[in-house]
Amino acid sequence: MRRIVHIIKAPIISLFIGLPFVSAEEPRTPYVLVLGTAQDGGLPQLACPCGHCQAARADSKRARHIASLLIVDPERGQRWLIDATPDLRRQYDLAAQLGAVRPPSQGRPPLFDGIFLTHAHTGHYLGLAQLGRPAYNAQGQLVYASQRMCRYLANNGPWKLLVQSKNLILQPVEPGKAVDLGSGIKVTPLLVPHRAEFTDTFAYLIEGPTKRLLYIPDIDKWERWDVRVEDRIRDVDYALIDGTFFADGEVPGRKMSEIPHPFVIESLRRFAKLPRAERNKIWFTHLNHTNPLLDRTSNASKRVRQAGFHVARDGDRFKL
Repeated sequence: MRRIVHIIKAPIISLFIGLPFVSAEEPRTPYVLVLGTAQDGGLPQLACPCGHCQAARADSKRARHIASLLIVDPERGQRWLIDATPDLRRQYDLAAQLGAVRPPSQGRPPLFDGIFLTHAHTGHYLGLAQLGRPAYNAQGQLVYASQRMCRYLANNGPWKLLVQSKNLILQPVEPGKAVDLGSGIKVTPLLVPHRAEFTDTFAYLIEGPTKRLLYIPDIDKWERWDVRVEDRIRDVDYALIDGTFFADGEVPGRKMSEIPHPFVIESLRRFAKLPRAERNKIWFTHLNHTNPLLDRTSNASKRVRQAGFHVARDGDRFKL
């Protein structure tokens, strides 16, 4: 199936051979770049002998980084990261040359114009450690997060050391209140239900001059949200949503109820009655290493494409 018309095709290079996500067709208008599409453990996952992980070790083109997005404004040379993953070093290198080149500066300036965090599960914020004194030692990296997430970072080690040293400058944001980034770009946090061991969880609505993108990498179940996700999908141009597990029983030896996510097959059933144009907006991301959607030739992948949906890939770009 062809990619939707508003996506900017990723450059024809491997994302895993040390080259940045650059091409001769670098857009001049704002866009979102997908820096990763794997669940918190990445692909391959540590010490995992499963077929997907073994295949990713044998062929680096089948590997995936942990789920993250980059908002890019090429004209102003500004970039905002959504989630600082354990793969941050690699993801930064791959995208280092995107947007206008900034003049050299002394010291250790912020790597991004801002970092938006979704929540405090390992795949979404552990990359912040790379901004502390033992590593990059950033000077004043702005971090947007919920009130609860900001308190967690400010009051718990090792994160509080980064706050006290001003490696990180915390900026609390509230659900439903947009953060205006300029050039017609706005980011609005949306509170979603998800396991809240340490913090609450945000999804994000990213608005550009002409397009809107909904990003929900983690949510418990659609019916637990006090918002009809179909209404959110209707109001955007792209929806990158939680596709962690394809079906129940996927993780051997674990009760799937202990790690609730909307199974992809549940989403397919729920969204089946949507017009095809609405289904065409939906891209599954945050894929666990057990998910058959990691294999583009699998019956699961074919089923998703035939039903009018998409599976996100590292390097996908969406015009804003």
